[in-house]
Amino acid sequence: MRFSRRKFLASTAAVAGAVAFPMPSIAQTKSIKIGLLADKSGPLAEGGIQMEQGITLFLKSKDFRLAGHKVDFIVADTGSSPAQTKTKAQELVERDKVDIIVGPLAAFEMFAISDYVIKHKMPTLCLAGADDLTQRKPNPFLVRASGTSSQCMHVMGDYAHKKMGLKRVITIDSDFAFGYEQEDGFQQVFDDRGGCVVKKLWSPLGAPDYTPYLAQIQDCDGVCQGYAGAAPVKFMKQYADFGLKLPVCGGETAGDDALLPHFGDDAIGLISANTYTFDYKSEANDKFKSEMKKEYDVIPGSYASTLYINGMVIEAGLETLHGDVSNPERTVKALREVTLKDTPRGPIRFDHFGNVVGDIFVRKVEKVGGKLANITQETYHDVSQFWPYGEAKYLKQPAYSRDWPPLKACKA
Repeated sequence: MRFSRRKFLASTAAVAGAVAFPMPSIAQTKSIKIGLLADKSGPLAEGGIQMEQGITLFLKSKDFRLAGHKVDFIVADTGSSPAQTKTKAQELVERDKVDIIVGPLAAFEMFAISDYVIKHKMPTLCLAGADDLTQRKPNPFLVRASGTSSQCMHVMGDYAHKKMGLKRVITIDSDFAFGYEQEDGFQQVFDDRGGCVVKKLWSPLGAPDYTPYLAQIQDCDGVCQGYAGAAPVKFMKQYADFGLKLPVCGGETAGDDALLPHFGDDAIGLISANTYTFDYKSEANDKFKSEMKKEYDVIPGSYASTLYINGMVIEAGLETLHGDVSNPERTVKALREVTLKDTPRGPIRFDHFGNVVGDIFVRKVEKVGGKLANITQETYHDVSQFWPYGEAKYLKQPAYSRDWPPLKACKA
């Protein structure tokens, strides 16, 4: 016989002296609140919108119920502003009383709220790749299913030298933390493999014109770009218009699948390393792509897939906890212990810092049936944030920054 709380209270009041039934626990009836921090109005809105689509799609597929609990989902626009990100995080935590935060996207946004997340013991599944948050200055409340800023670029540095045959490369990226960590990660592995980064160029975030930087691309046999949001489309067009024909490679944001409908033929040949690839063959990815097409009529990329996977991680963690998120430390521990065998990007697990370990795909933009498509060239399996170095040795070196590693003299 089932009793609602209201009926139960009424019956106990009416029948004095009757045997009391145990009250339903708060943990059983309380809804779980998830807050999303995503840029919906700033220079990285292209990614922020896909973030919202990805996790909304997952929650909708579960009828907004996880581990038997109703999910209240709240979205906050960060505007790619550190100050706004912190304000929105405070609203989610102190006003909306969320149990879990998902996002934000940019490294500088996550840096702006990291101390706040720690102070308020807020389990956070971020997309931001800020390396040191799972390395030298680990945030104990962070879980990252996307990867560090440098994780994909380590792979790209290896592939660029070994398979593309590049020897002298110029890197170009936005002048902010994500850009530094991307290009420095590329540089370290590329240099260690025997290549040489000739020059590092930094343009302002949201720069409308890359001509002053394109004019400096010379004395090299390739270019590595790591632009994010909609910027890769603009860069590749201006690169071609400037008359440059050197091969271009990049990280997960440089040739994201979601950008393919917006690229022109100038993007053909672009090589990128990504945690997700549209052509990955699996039951989970087939389902994900089909649902994204049906719900939003878009080609999904890494932003949407990662947030969809975050939903899968949250669900698995909540099932272990039986939906009880009252203890933040226990919640984070459960999330970090999640292992998934079939996601849109393949199998994933987490290291002891809470950063993902999984496959990374190197793809090439080609024209197939009159449309641009990323065709996987090679898969690097089980890549950690320290790949290809040992953890202890890696953590002893300085953190990637605008000035480290420094450029070295290239052989003629």
